[in-house]
Amino acid sequence: MATPGSILILGIGNYLMGDEGVGVHAIKALEQEPVPPGVSLLDGGTGGFHLLSYLQDYPTVLLIDATMDGGSPGTVRVLRPRFASDFPRALSAHDIGLRDLIESAILTGKLPDIHLVTVSIGDLNDMKTELSPEVGAAIPSVVAAVRGILKDLLAESPAKENT
Repeated sequence: MATPGSILILGIGNYLMGDEGVGVHAIKALEQEPVPPGVSLLDGGTGGFHLLSYLQDYPTVLLIDATMDGGSPGTVRVLRPRFASDFPRALSAHDIGLRDLIESAILTGKLPDIHLVTVSIGDLNDMKTELSPEVGAAIPSVVAAVRGILKDLLAESPAKENT
């Protein structure tokens, strides 16, 4: 169970590469509505090792990222990865891959409880800040998935655990 103040929602992606920036767009959408107290939102941009400290500081992290998994563009999936190999392959736009970041967290011994929301994309588009219609239409589903995960994580309280 997550406790208030222990959850980070981290959107990853390159805003300047069209659909690859869907994680950043999702964070912008989540910022338009109140989040539960103690939940933090972070535009992680193109990743990089500077994000490692966030993985070490929060016991629960909800990651939002694009994936080129062959699914129809705009397909939203919620995953509970247990190993670095469970994460989608890195997209070329990231400084380092999500797997690299997770493997680094594993090496430090501080891997948080991770929930991963992915959005399938097609081609990468250089120097384009807009999402394709299919991926843009998936943003409400991403927001709903994040809200559902948060509801589940925050549903239990310490008082319920003692009963």
